[in-house]
Amino acid sequence: MANNEAKRVKDSTGYVLFTAINTIIMILVCVVTLYPFLYLVAQSFSSEEAIMMGQVSIIPKGFNFETYKSVLAKGDFLRSYKNTFIYSVIGTIASLVFSSCLAYPLSKKELRGQKILTKFVIFTMYFAGGLIPNYVLMRRLHLPNTMAGFIMPSLISTYYVILMKSFFAETPHELEEAGELDGLSPIGIFIRIVIPLSMPIIATMILFNAVGYWNNWYNAFLYLDNKEQWPVAYYLKTIISGASTSADPGEATAEKMQIAANIKSCSMVLMALPIICVYPFISKYYMKGMMLGAVKE
Repeated sequence: MANNEAKRVKDSTGYVLFTAINTIIMILVCVVTLYPFLYLVAQSFSSEEAIMMGQVSIIPKGFNFETYKSVLAKGDFLRSYKNTFIYSVIGTIASLVFSSCLAYPLSKKELRGQKILTKFVIFTMYFAGGLIPNYVLMRRLHLPNTMAGFIMPSLISTYYVILMKSFFAETPHELEEAGELDGLSPIGIFIRIVIPLSMPIIATMILFNAVGYWNNWYNAFLYLDNKEQWPVAYYLKTIISGASTSADPGEATAEKMQIAANIKSCSMVLMALPIICVYPFISKYYMKGMMLGAVKE
């Protein structure tokens, strides 16, 4: 009976019309979403003349690989890419550990002073020490020109902590009580029960932090004077802004003109490609329920 009813609904004119309209809308959304990226890819492979004349759409005009060669041929680029990978991995792991360790206690109402501590954390979202005090503090701690100097200023985000706190607060207290009865310590409960149930928010935080560290150039601008420690975002920024990354002051003007025409597109493609490759492996967690199969009636 239920199968016949479902079949009747699917065969109805209204359902067919809804499916058609929904499909068209989704196709349009995909086109609108993909077009800017396809345009950047096409522009990065197009000639300077085609770009200047506005002839590039989603198909390269006057196919040219010179910009990629100019960027990839420089040893500094590969070193910066390696630095960015190291900063992103270590920074994401450290940020996840510290943020979760702060968010989990704040999610417990039985914590003494929980409301006051939460307000104190939220206070830092609206009021910060400012650029100069932060810079002086980093200098006093001898952190500039170190990996920690790049990672620590972005180690904990108040917004991420609030998201994780809200998620942890939804964890059924019965599961934690069951862990206590099994002899688990609070740390054991957090690691063996809460974390496995929180994979959706963990995956989200991994993606947010990884993208944040991958695209971060400002910390390098402030705290990394050594060129060998630059992340790729800051390295490409120096090229886009016209700064020379070559020791040779007589670098060819033609090459600089070529880079000036489509370096922005090339750099955006190179920056976005790793994140695009990683995203499909993380996105599956977004659709999973937090308590999938954890609590049974």
